Amino acid sequence: MSTKDFVEKDYYKVLGVPKDATEAEIKKAYRKLAREFHPDANKGDASAEERFKEISEANDILGDAKKRKEYDEARALFGNGGFRPGPGGGGSFNFDLGDLFGGTQQGGQAGGFGGGLGDVFGGLFNRGAGPGAGTRTQPRRGQDVESEVTLSFTEAVDGATVPLRMSSQAPCKACSGTGDKNGTPRVCPTCVGTGQVSRGSGGGFSLTDPCADCKGRGLIAETPCDVCKGSGRARSSRTMQVRIPAGVSDGQRIRLRGKGAPGERGGPAGDLYVVVHVGTHPVFGRKDDNLTVTVPVTFAEAALGADIKVPTLNGPPVTLKLPPGTPNGRTMRARGKGAVRKDGTRGDLLVTVEVAVPTELSDKAREALEMYREATESEDPRSALFESAKGA
Repeated sequence: MSTKDFVEKDYYKVLGVPKDATEAEIKKAYRKLAREFHPDANKGDASAEERFKEISEANDILGDAKKRKEYDEARALFGNGGFRPGPGGGGSFNFDLGDLFGGTQQGGQAGGFGGGLGDVFGGLFNRGAGPGAGTRTQPRRGQDVESEVTLSFTEAVDGATVPLRMSSQAPCKACSGTGDKNGTPRVCPTCVGTGQVSRGSGGGFSLTDPCADCKGRGLIAETPCDVCKGSGRARSSRTMQVRIPAGVSDGQRIRLRGKGAPGERGGPAGDLYVVVHVGTHPVFGRKDDNLTVTVPVTFAEAALGADIKVPTLNGPPVTLKLPPGTPNGRTMRARGKGAVRKDGTRGDLLVTVEVAVPTELSDKAREALEMYREATESEDPRSALFESAKGA
């Protein structure tokens, strides 16, 4: 993608967020749109696939603080199509932006624009460079790829290795990435294989653009490949085993470096982003690194105290001591029985007591409760409530 295209694209508009949106707002907007337009949810819908690519591209820039800063600076500097040196700089001049950010990087991924504005000025002013300087062939970084995976509650807590099927741009297998049906492309005579051409813009300045004849590849196919039409790149599908670390939460986005689409000309592979969805559990819940469980107890156990057994996730039960007079809703802690943390330790199991009120009583139990009621009829648990209501 050229810098001109890069600068003219309004990534904030693509995600539907204001320019001062927080990182959380950007992430929320991206997740919502990604789920709506994900290819798996829109089989055969080319427009949805293109929309998903735009959304991923926008998130790749705005979701990274460094890339977002460079994008905002580039938009502010070049957004009007011209560059002004400032006071004392000898006036102003306009120029075609071309590919100032390393235009040989293509494949739909914004963010492959070199090292930022410093690279722009280095190539723009071409200080003391000789013939051909600034036109070195640059490697192409592979595309970033995004996928989704759904884990069970237990898999999310303990970690899991799951198969992921991904589709991305890769070197065309039919022509081995050469773009030529016979595998013998020739070096582009215009750019002499660099993929870039320099042109003067007046005033001693030199600008670098992608070569129009070879489209920045440095090679020209004499007999274009029937599969990739001479581009050297084709859609490729592959299945890989991906390890999801223990302790992931629902909606978390995991970045796996170098697991995306392969690069070109020795360029690094892109990254794989995996959005994790976690199912529910019939017994346990989760709060950060801690697991939660609600345990019913009898009135006698809560009033007199007892040792109660509590289930754990994928482990033997633990015994907790219930103190006499334990109120309904009290939460106790079983240490080390929760989810796995990043450092390998485990959180806790938070046990909430729920006093179970029987719906049916035996004659013996009813008689015992009647005797208890007679023994405690002088006690009114609501007296303090009425006193407080009068004083308010």
